[in-house]
Amino acid sequence: MSNRTPATSISPLTRRQFSGALAAAPWLAPAALFPLSAQAAAAAVGQAAPDFSAVDTAGKTHRLSDYKGKLVVLEWTNPGCPFVRKHYSGNMQSLQKEFTAKGVVWLAVNSTEESSGDYLAPGKLAGWMAEKQGQPTATLMDESGKVGQLYGARTTPHMYIISPQGQLVYAGGIDSIPSARVDDIKTATNYVRQGLGEALGGKPLSVATSRAYGCSVKYKDAA
Repeated sequence: MSNRTPATSISPLTRRQFSGALAAAPWLAPAALFPLSAQAAAAAVGQAAPDFSAVDTAGKTHRLSDYKGKLVVLEWTNPGCPFVRKHYSGNMQSLQKEFTAKGVVWLAVNSTEESSGDYLAPGKLAGWMAEKQGQPTATLMDESGKVGQLYGARTTPHMYIISPQGQLVYAGGIDSIPSARVDDIKTATNYVRQGLGEALGGKPLSVATSRAYGCSVKYKDAA
């Protein structure tokens, strides 16, 4: 990303980390580990977050601009992805519960196209989220992929934090270990928890960008 501050940049994956990620997830698509320069071509950290509107699983329309004045998290999700299942073993729900209780708006976004084997209709996606005891503010349907492509979302999960002033302040992975192993959660640096804690404390984010990792978003058209 063009606005990446050197002091907050993340060093490239070591060969061991990369090999470990592939060993843990042989299904990992080549698009799932992107260099920073390839992430979020439209939405750039340090600039205004692009406005959008989308309908949630209950049929309610949400517009990003309606939440100006609040911190907003965008979480790209796909229940069929092993990396999503890793974090929905308790990690993602814990983050949702902790920060929505502090007034953060948390929007889970599913950009899976309808013809994909991973696609879940709104009712089924809502049922999965309830079964997992997820607590996002809303789960948004984006079958057309317009919202995902607007933000340059490439993986599930792919995480974004938007400031109360409407500025994109974080884009990248949920944490520092790109694997599908649940055991890695406890030793990883959780960039989302760290960033939200700093933002709520009125501090600049110490890490504003990181490598997103996971399964490729199943877009209707190539992103």
